Amino acid sequence: MRHELRAVHALVHRDLLRLSAQRTHTALMLLQPVLYLLVLGGGLAALIPHSSLGVGYQAFLFPGVLVMTVQAPAIVVGIRLITDRQSGYLRELLMAPVSRFTLLLGSCAGGTIVSTVQGAVLLGLGGAVGLPYDPLLLTLLLVGMILVSFTITALLLLLAVSLDRPENFHMLLGLVMMPLLFLSGGFFPMAGLPGWAHTLAAVNPLAYGVDLLRRCIALRVPDRAATTGVEWFGRQPPLLLEGALLFALGAAALLWAAHRFSRPE
Repeated sequence: MRHELRAVHALVHRDLLRLSAQRTHTALMLLQPVLYLLVLGGGLAALIPHSSLGVGYQAFLFPGVLVMTVQAPAIVVGIRLITDRQSGYLRELLMAPVSRFTLLLGSCAGGTIVSTVQGAVLLGLGGAVGLPYDPLLLTLLLVGMILVSFTITALLLLLAVSLDRPENFHMLLGLVMMPLLFLSGGFFPMAGLPGWAHTLAAVNPLAYGVDLLRRCIALRVPDRAATTGVEWFGRQPPLLLEGALLFALGAAALLWAAHRFSRPE
């Protein structure tokens, strides 16, 4: 067990060193969600009536921007796994006296921590959308982002172990991730979606992530509660159930990825 934990620590430490060394890359990754929140959110705030959302548009957009922020580092984890396989670095890792599940767990933990750190930076913009800097609210959002980051990272690791070329990974991301993000309810209310889109949103993990963060805000700031979210048969599922579903999906994806993980030839 000590060897397994040391391997996880080493992989997490590698990701943290990379985060501290690539400051320009990190800043550029944070630029896109900031622009979405301040430019897109500020521009559409005057066009979308407050009554249709229950809050101002920027406050409505904030949870979606947080999910977008934690999604980007998770994508990098998947790309790195494929490039490590091509460069031979993964072969060296597989020679370590630890299980393959431990290696994936370390990659997932490192990606989750890096994603959460970058998402935590965006919490500093909460005041710009009218959210108070309440310690309990920030803690709830931070815990929610950890859960969302873990699930997204595990799903992308599962996709990465199933592919052998970065080009295929990027192509599938373009086909899957953006539609999932737009069907998450992070950018516009789900009430305006057609019926078939509601069905897709009900099985969209990003929709549960956005809803989880939005409802965390509603717990502490009721007047900032949005009027939309994931619904099952016309009712919203309990908050704890949404969190449990996200964790179960992430754990299942990680276990499945470990099952499919094989040594490179």
